[in-house]
Amino acid sequence: MGAATAIFMVFVGCCSNVIFLEFLVQDEPACGNLLTFAQFVFITIEGIIFTMDFGRKKNVIPIKDYLILVVMFFLVNVTNNMAFGFKISMPLHIIFRSGGLIASIVMGVIVMGKKYSGAKYLSVFMITSGTIICTFASAEHVEEGGDASSNFLTWLSGIAILTFALFLSARMGIYQECLYTKHGKHPHEALFFIHTLSLPGFILALGSILDHARRFSQSAPLPLLAPFPILAHLPRLWIYLAGNVLTQYLCVGSVFRLTSECTALTVTLVLTLRKFMSLVFSILYFRNPFTMQHWVGTFMVFAGTLIFTDVLGKAREALARPEPRSKTE
Repeated sequence: MGAATAIFMVFVGCCSNVIFLEFLVQDEPACGNLLTFAQFVFITIEGIIFTMDFGRKKNVIPIKDYLILVVMFFLVNVTNNMAFGFKISMPLHIIFRSGGLIASIVMGVIVMGKKYSGAKYLSVFMITSGTIICTFASAEHVEEGGDASSNFLTWLSGIAILTFALFLSARMGIYQECLYTKHGKHPHEALFFIHTLSLPGFILALGSILDHARRFSQSAPLPLLAPFPILAHLPRLWIYLAGNVLTQYLCVGSVFRLTSECTALTVTLVLTLRKFMSLVFSILYFRNPFTMQHWVGTFMVFAGTLIFTDVLGKAREALARPEPRSKTE
């Protein structure tokens, strides 16, 4: 029941998180700084209470070792959320971030001198090709309407931002791996410190945060909440933001639990299927433009991800493994 609950909560938390995010960026595409700030503040408060026990629990990894990780993590999160302000659609955002394996392999080869099998390189080729196909398909829709040249340059800036975030995230993963090798794995402590130590960085975006906070406060209430007097007058964008922050916490916590309850194979399958469901929902419900080219590119990205993680091979091994004999035999 533990594994089943974890899988269910991953779908509930992560898929609903994408829905709240889509609601936010539809009204305020450039609200990335306020969104990221709210997420960081929530995790900081949660960490002070539960992870650090109001300061009574001491950190295992020294603060100075976290600082480089903090800078990279802050930039990755801010740039990923900022991309929505550059005409990047939610489906393209999901597909692009699914290409993280490309960046991981490139960084692994450059930074750590790793070597990979032919299947790994095939998967990277498929993911890269799928991402490129989807990117060019999205470019055609960006140029429609308004100043085509200005729209395209804005969109191109968004692609550059996503690419930067993708490779920086891969480099951050390598640094985090080295940190855990040296000090041992302390994921909850790391989660708390990289969010908390990143908060001063938002001073640079204070103007944007305050501006969007004002816009959020001026947004119309949700008609759905009209029967509830206490909630009836709350601005809908603040409700969407609260929903996004809470569901992100639920999503991250459920993934942590899933990794402790299930094999790596199951985790990969669940997360891949979750991304695909979020993608389909975004296309159908929010009517984001999605052509046959997008579907071809999406298939290549997800198929490449499954090849990279050798899902079929691990599944065959699991099926071929003999059942353990009972003690009564």
